[in-house]
Amino acid sequence: MSNEELKALASDYQAATEVFLAAYAKLDPADLDKPKSDGWNPRQVIHHLADSESQSCARLKRLIAEPGTIIQGYDENKWAQNPTLGYLVLPIEASLALFKASRQASLEIIKRLEFADLSKSGTHTESGAYDLRKWFKTYINHPKDHANQLLAN
Repeated sequence: MSNEELKALASDYQAATEVFLAAYAKLDPADLDKPKSDGWNPRQVIHHLADSESQSCARLKRLIAEPGTIIQGYDENKWAQNPTLGYLVLPIEASLALFKASRQASLEIIKRLEFADLSKSGTHTESGAYDLRKWFKTYINHPKDHANQLLAN
């Protein structure tokens, strides 16, 4: 992968952020708690995405600074259903801010990556070998998948 390809990954990552924010902008606030056929309502999706992206930022930092690290998985459905975490009731503003901040912080790091950094890897507790290429694939697709979820019936 060349430096041009790294720039393309950064661009794709940034574009995925915008895809989600554009989908959110189309969402009628009255529909935040509307049940969806796939199980999560938009409020839960937004809270999940904020938590996931803050985890992704930490994962990126660990992979770069601590090659060989363990990347801890988590049960996203348990988080979404946990009453203390409040996915069903909390306002979404803080989660939207966390999503944006996490994505921006990661993007700043991505822009500083060098080709050699892509070989850095660790082990994910649920999916095994986990390198920066897998990280990119996951977190370029993740907000786009959830954008589609927000807009689906």
